[in-house]
Amino acid sequence: MIPFFDLKKVNAPYLKIFQEKLPAFFDKNWYILGQEVENFEKNFADYCGVKHAIGVGNGLDALVLIFKAYIHLGKLQKGDQVIVPAHTFIASVLAIKEAGLEPVFLEPNPNTFNIDLNEINNNFNNKIKGVLCVHLYGQIADVEELSQFCRTNHILFVEDAAQSHGANINGKKAGSFGDAAGFSFYPAKNLGALGDGGCITTSNDELAMTIKKIRNYGSEKKYVHEFMGVNSRLDELQALFLNIKLADLDAANVHRQKVATYYLNHIKHPDIILPEVEDINQHVFHLFVIKTKNRQALIAYLLSKGIETHIHYPIAPHKQLAFAAYENLHLPITEVLQHEVLSLPISSVLTIDEAQMVVEALNSWTI
Repeated sequence: MIPFFDLKKVNAPYLKIFQEKLPAFFDKNWYILGQEVENFEKNFADYCGVKHAIGVGNGLDALVLIFKAYIHLGKLQKGDQVIVPAHTFIASVLAIKEAGLEPVFLEPNPNTFNIDLNEINNNFNNKIKGVLCVHLYGQIADVEELSQFCRTNHILFVEDAAQSHGANINGKKAGSFGDAAGFSFYPAKNLGALGDGGCITTSNDELAMTIKKIRNYGSEKKYVHEFMGVNSRLDELQALFLNIKLADLDAANVHRQKVATYYLNHIKHPDIILPEVEDINQHVFHLFVIKTKNRQALIAYLLSKGIETHIHYPIAPHKQLAFAAYENLHLPITEVLQHEVLSLPISSVLTIDEAQMVVEALNSWTI
C-alpha cells in the first residue's frame, strides 16, 4: 500500500532528538508563551525574512487575528469586503466571516488553482478593502502584480500561506510578500506540529504588537486588558517540535519538488490533466493535484492497485451548508474543479520508486 500521506514516517526521524530535549523542557516548568515559543518565533521570522512571527493556536486563528487586528487599528471596519478565491479550504472564508468582514468569492485560475488577477480587476469595487491571497497547494500566487494592485488601490494584501511553508521567488519566501500572512502547522503541513498550531508573519511593528495582545486575552501585562481578545497561543511543546523540524524544511521541500518533477515528466494519460507549474522552485507541493472527468473511477482503480488518494476539496465553500447565504453564486470554474480535482501521494518521505509505481498505475488506467 502507498498511503496518501505517512505522517508516522515523516515524524519518525525527530523522535530521538525530541525525547532528548524533553527533560530540559520539563525542568523549565514553563508551558505557555515561554522560551520555546520565543525561539520559534524568532527562527521562523528569520526563515521567512520578516521582522515578526507570532505563534497562535492554529491556522484559522492566524488569519482571524490578522483581520481583527486591522479592525482594531482602524485599517478595516466590520462589513468591509475582502476578496478570497472561491476554490480554497473553508478556513480562508471562515476567517473573513469570523472577523465580521464580508467575503467576495472570485474564480481561480483553472490551471494553477491560484487567485486570478483578471478576476480581481473585473470585479473590483470601492467596498473591497483587502485581498486574501491563498498560495494554494504550495504554489506562490502572482504576488508581484497582486502586490502592485493592492498598493495602487490602497487595500490590504494578506497571504494565506497555510500550504506554502518555504515556497519562494528568488529567495523571498511566502509570508513576506503581503502586509501580513497566516500559517498553519497542522500535522500534515510541510512544516507540521504534533497537533494544532499556527503563526502570523509581518514586518509591521504596530500590527505585530496588536496581534500579540489579541492572542492573549487583549493583554500585554498580566491582568491588564486593553481590549477584548482571545486565547490563541502556540503551545510551548509544539514550538519545541517545530524548532527541531524547521531546520529540515528546505530539504524536505526539495524532495517534494523531485517527486513532483517525476510526476510532471512521466504522467502521460490523455484523460489526466496535470497542474500548471510556473516555476518548480516556487512550488513546495504541499499537494500534487491533477484533474480528471472520471474521478471516482480513477480513485477506485488506484485503490485497487494499493494507492491512496484524496480530494481537496469536494465541496466548494459557497456550496457548504455553513455558507448557505452564498449558494446562489454562479462560479462555474470552481464548481467544475470540485468534481475533477484529485490529490496524488506526495511527501518528504515518498520515494521515487513509489512515485514510479503511482505513475505506472496512472498510465495503465483504462476507462
